[in-house]
Amino acid sequence: MAEGLLLDIDGVLVTSWKALPGAVEALEEIAGTGLPRMFLTNTTSKSRAQIAEALTDVGFKVRDDEIVTAAVLTAEYLRTKHPGKRVVVFNEGAVNEDMAGVNLVDDDPEVVVFGGAGPSFTHELMSRALGWMIEGVPTIAMHRSLTWSTSSGPKIDTGVYLEGLQKATGKKIRAIGKPSPLGFRSAVEMLGVGDPGGVVMVGDDMYSDVLGAQKTAITGVLVRTGKFLPEQLDALVKDEFGQVPDHVIDSIADLPALLKKL
Repeated sequence: MAEGLLLDIDGVLVTSWKALPGAVEALEEIAGTGLPRMFLTNTTSKSRAQIAEALTDVGFKVRDDEIVTAAVLTAEYLRTKHPGKRVVVFNEGAVNEDMAGVNLVDDDPEVVVFGGAGPSFTHELMSRALGWMIEGVPTIAMHRSLTWSTSSGPKIDTGVYLEGLQKATGKKIRAIGKPSPLGFRSAVEMLGVGDPGGVVMVGDDMYSDVLGAQKTAITGVLVRTGKFLPEQLDALVKDEFGQVPDHVIDSIADLPALLKKL
């Protein structure tokens, strides 16, 4: 029986901040069971307060303290591992309010942080980051997502740039959000659930959301919405020695029925 629920947002509940069919009703039904939940998202274009407002505007009943963003997790990591250090953040979106206690600067960093990608990720910006990495400045990422989904199609995300920077510098960039175990473990703690085996994670990204969660002993549920690609799932199924999602459902609308069986 499920003891806690983790939900991705973009591509699972909404696309371009419009509710997917049946999503509002599904969350209302699940809320009625009293199952503890958190929304675990790599979205970095909005603060968690802005995310809660955007979800509320399209019919969901969500509080901002139920939302765990990659920025929130990264801020906690910086406060613990790099207290007081000068931090330059490259991010498409305003998330500073979720990074309280972090010494944010525009130049001369002691730590470089990558958030979500967008138009501001220019050749000049990437070259600045490259130079700092070569000089030995520690570099971390809020997440390692390769793409994100919109109503007009998929967009390139930060992970694409991270791969190139790592190869160019020979240095590792540590990611804090999904699929890092750090993010999943922190979310389980926030749920107040002792055993991650009793937690269910629902997402549209097979690698970052689902398989990443399963590596932390969380039950993974893949939805066929958002950035879901049937070719990826087919390839895993054909590999008899590869890891596959614990469960696959058509959409979040099918989640209440699945939870009743777990």
